[in-house]
Amino acid sequence: MQTSPAPSTASLMPVAQRPDVVFVRGEGAYLFDSRGRRYLDWVQGWAVNCLGHAPAAVARALATQAETLINPSPAFYNGPSIELADLLTRHSCFDHVFFGSSGAEANEGAIKLARKWGRLHKEGAFEIITFANGFHGRTLATMSASGKPGWDSLFAPQVPGFPKAVLNDLDSVRRLINGNTVAIMLEPVQGEAGVIPASPEFMAGLRSLCDRHGLLLILDEVQTGCGRTGTLFAYEQYGIEPDIMTLGKGLGGGIPLSALLAKESCSCFAPGDQGGTYCGNPLVCAAGVAVINSLLADGFLEASRDAGQQLADGLKAVSEEFALGEVRGKGLLLALELGRELGPEIVSRARDAGLLLNAPRPHCLRFMPALNTTPAEIQEGIQVLRRIVREVLDGTAVSSSGPVAP
Repeated sequence: MQTSPAPSTASLMPVAQRPDVVFVRGEGAYLFDSRGRRYLDWVQGWAVNCLGHAPAAVARALATQAETLINPSPAFYNGPSIELADLLTRHSCFDHVFFGSSGAEANEGAIKLARKWGRLHKEGAFEIITFANGFHGRTLATMSASGKPGWDSLFAPQVPGFPKAVLNDLDSVRRLINGNTVAIMLEPVQGEAGVIPASPEFMAGLRSLCDRHGLLLILDEVQTGCGRTGTLFAYEQYGIEPDIMTLGKGLGGGIPLSALLAKESCSCFAPGDQGGTYCGNPLVCAAGVAVINSLLADGFLEASRDAGQQLADGLKAVSEEFALGEVRGKGLLLALELGRELGPEIVSRARDAGLLLNAPRPHCLRFMPALNTTPAEIQEGIQVLRRIVREVLDGTAVSSSGPVAP
């Protein structure tokens, strides 16, 4: 197969540590680079490509919409945004939707909405209790809301009003509630922290605290939503309803699309309070409609849950074989605890062997395959992972530089 030389990357701002690989094509579970090598992708854009790479349903929706109407301006209604908002509200506990382009934008909107609600209904209360090791985005406000180590000084001063509690420690939340508190905001599963789920008891306790003190419960489902944890939204598994929820990543199936959802009781934005040049444009919303309809198709989420169980079982077998740590998470958002800081080396060697992985922390690996991944693909990935772990633990060299695409 003829390959082309990799283009120069010198003009790109160096905001990430990227390997010397240039991807040129994607198909389902796989990526293909400029040298003709194929990679099984268990990162999928950090849980963005819920239907895999270049999914036909999204490609068709984009092509059809691009020939019809791309952006009439957010000052006017358009059909796909109405259709997508209706789909999301009919299949959730929410009444209103605002569309953005990124999870950070949706979370920023949630913060603004809660603070306005506090001004209207709680005598100007503005503090939102968030959590150590949480992650909500990269704007100044969402970085301040996040509890990622080191972010408190990276672009100081922070935006005030985000006291930090400890996940699964209800007393740590109680101690922070005061007259300025307006909301509690968290991820049902802390992805960047290493896939740490909130316990059912903790989530129920948060709902009770919010009800008792008249606070809003905000769930950041940018990573956990849109089928990633086995149900359409992760909150469904906890037996509670949040007041506000944010979506991103998988909502567009690879297209930049996010959503802020709210119950009518706290949906207090007035015209002019919130907006954006591209918010709710028909091109991205058409992709979102295709994604949600795919997730709601008969048997899709059930098959995805089965795939998640197969992957979890395979990871547990690897952990037992090599005396590693726990496997945790929900659905197809899973982590393998390594017990030592082997993550970066495993990620590098696995990439050379044709498997793309992510290590959110040096001591663990995170797995985010496409939600429609097949049993054969999971078996393939587990086999490569087992070999790489053995080589890393034995200190031997990786024996493959990745398969060549057919």
